[in-house]
Amino acid sequence: MGRSFLFNRAASMIACACMPFWLAACATQTPPANVSATVPAQWHAALPGAENRAASQSIDDAAHLPHNGTLTDLSQWWQQVGDPLLVELIEAAEAVSPSVASAKSRIEQARAIRVSAGAALLPTLDASVSASRSSEQPSLPMGDLVQGGLTSSWEIDLFGRNRASRDGAQARLEGAQAGWHNARVSVAAEVANQYFSLRACEKLVVITLADAASRAETSRLIQLSAAAGFQAPATAGLARASAAEGHGRTIQQRAQCDLDIKALVALTAVPEPDLRKKLAETPADLPQAATISIASLPARTLAQRPDVFSAEREVAAASAEVGSAQAQRYPRLSLSGSIGAASFRTAGASTNFPTWTIGPLALTLPLFDGGTRRANVGAAQARYEEAVANYRGNVRQAVREVEEALVNLQSTGARSEDALVAVDGYRTSFNGTEARYQSGLASLLELEDTRRTRLAAEIALVTLQRERIAAWVALYRAAGGGWTTASLATTASSAQP
Repeated sequence: MGRSFLFNRAASMIACACMPFWLAACATQTPPANVSATVPAQWHAALPGAENRAASQSIDDAAHLPHNGTLTDLSQWWQQVGDPLLVELIEAAEAVSPSVASAKSRIEQARAIRVSAGAALLPTLDASVSASRSSEQPSLPMGDLVQGGLTSSWEIDLFGRNRASRDGAQARLEGAQAGWHNARVSVAAEVANQYFSLRACEKLVVITLADAASRAETSRLIQLSAAAGFQAPATAGLARASAAEGHGRTIQQRAQCDLDIKALVALTAVPEPDLRKKLAETPADLPQAATISIASLPARTLAQRPDVFSAEREVAAASAEVGSAQAQRYPRLSLSGSIGAASFRTAGASTNFPTWTIGPLALTLPLFDGGTRRANVGAAQARYEEAVANYRGNVRQAVREVEEALVNLQSTGARSEDALVAVDGYRTSFNGTEARYQSGLASLLELEDTRRTRLAAEIALVTLQRERIAAWVALYRAAGGGWTTASLATTASSAQP
């Protein structure tokens, strides 16, 4: 009864001593974990295939939406292209990507830190067992002592230091998960760009082959005519040069396709013979304009961008660190205790006795540290301000990337019709010139000039299609990995690696 009274009295005295510090801690405010970052009221670039611009809103309206880039969603988004091989290559690349593996490792590290930070709020419990044999005084017999027990300690989180550390670790874990999504989105975009580059290259090979064959046939006929004395040697030389130029362009184009294939092999780890077989089984084509049509792109889509979400979580973590640093300036209260049993055996007789302790209930008061704790608070506040600036900068960059992708989509779409008209017109012109040349009404110089013009128009058309697909992929990446109205209307849980 006396010991209980003394213990309670001591606890009351410590609590009274802590009261001023507790009140001071309550008066200290940590910076906000969520900060504002707004986007324009509407996209200034028009959506491709959409008459109305999607109204935007503050990104904070959806800042806490987890990124919806699950493996299933990403695969379904790419399936709208209608090319199963592309989906297969993206999945293969994600399985072997070192950036995805590194991001997964960072998640595991962040999760371990989160567990460790959360464990600081709970008591610790340790077990110990010891045995000894001794003879300390000549008058006492030699004996064996065996003892074991449990020791517990607990830091009472009066001012929230450990809770702040736990919250900061949780925010960084969520940011690491977003980084995993970001790695996968980047890999998907890289594979798609490389794949479409190869498909465009294959279309250019077909064009250059047809052009080289036409040049070769013209050269053959002129060589026969020159041998019979109906054509001048200079004309025959021009024809040979044109044929050689066409053949060299074909070789160069095929080499570029080989480089694209090797790049895909490096990205996906698919053996090159297998990849070439798969490519040969799938016709070389690029997505049609209908696939690129986008009905709406809400501004809240930016909230699913992994880098924006990760930056927002970093603000929350930095805010928690400020609170943890502030709490270190106040007293620390800890409680420890133990319970155990011991057995002493000597001269054939054993004595057993239990042991237990409660306490000490220890209060540690920071008195003087040369300004270390105050400096730590200042450093944490500076890191918080940096995190806020980075977050807002990421939001602005996200808006810029979306706007740039929309501008490129709009520009390439607007030029597509002109490019088709140009190709049709130059083909008609070449066919007419070729007919006049065969009738002796046009010179070889005229024929080669119209041939080069037609070839340039055909190459420009494929290049324009490739630019449009690249802008589409850029918009996919700028919007955080695809966008659908359904995925934004619901808060789906993030996929875990």
